[in-house]
Amino acid sequence: MRKKFLFLSGSTRKDSFNTTLARYCAEVAKTHDVDVEFVDLADYPMPIFNQDLESESGAPETAKALKEKFVSANGFLIASPEYNSTITPVLKNTIDWLSRKYDDSEPRLVCFSDKAAAIVSTASGVLGGLRGLDPLRLLLSHIGVNVVGKQLAVGFAQEAFDEKGKLVSQDQAEAINTIIKTLIRIG
Repeated sequence: MRKKFLFLSGSTRKDSFNTTLARYCAEVAKTHDVDVEFVDLADYPMPIFNQDLESESGAPETAKALKEKFVSANGFLIASPEYNSTITPVLKNTIDWLSRKYDDSEPRLVCFSDKAAAIVSTASGVLGGLRGLDPLRLLLSHIGVNVVGKQLAVGFAQEAFDEKGKLVSQDQAEAINTIIKTLIRIG
């Protein structure tokens, strides 16, 4: 059975550099013998998590649909923007909704526990969103995700990609390929 991996950006902005990076990573993964799906969080809008709302209305249908994708995947890669040295609200909210049990027979953290994940980022500054990767790694680790040790933060995003959305730097392209091969191996 072929392994399946999801690729997503922590941004819903139309021209997000992290979405470009996530799509690039998905294309690299397609060169390996795995099934690949790019997930656009803009296609899965969810209200801000609130346990009262959850108790009254249940989980949003978008959260249930996205959770099914995570449950059926061996792992995922997140290209995460850095907002004030941490992850984006949309990414945190998505993780919060997906972490919830939707029925009593469901194992706790079913779409995260023992899954593999890789984390990368890009930004217009020299650090490339690096400071936001530590809190993302911590969060994922605390909910049972096996996070690939190697990560990549691509600085000067406005110059990092060619017109087709591919990384210009061969060193960065090789680093991405290494990260994806590790993701596939542990997933």
